[in-house]
Amino acid sequence: MKPKSENADQDLYGGLIRLHILHHAAEGAVFGFWFIEELARHGYKLSPGTLYPLLHGLERKGYLRSTKKRSGKIVRRMYRTTPLGQKALAAAKEKVSELFGELLETG
Repeated sequence: MKPKSENADQDLYGGLIRLHILHHAAEGAVFGFWFIEELARHGYKLSPGTLYPLLHGLERKGYLRSTKKRSGKIVRRMYRTTPLGQKALAAAKEKVSELFGELLETG
């Protein structure tokens, strides 16, 4: 069982994780385990049981579209942003930029 503070942190960072997902899916088709590794590089420790519901939720809301791609015996579900996802990402970039400006103000 995770400590309470770790669960609270994950709730706080959930939006940032979704933005990471949209950002990378806008750059090219990516698959679930790749996201787990990429997010871990940024300090987010997600299990498949956490990540896949996030991906499926973003897909249900129309931000992502997935396709199946076969590579030998392996079939992967690849994710890309949709036009709606790209629009949401662009809007989020403006909001994040504004927030970071406020967070980093001195004085």
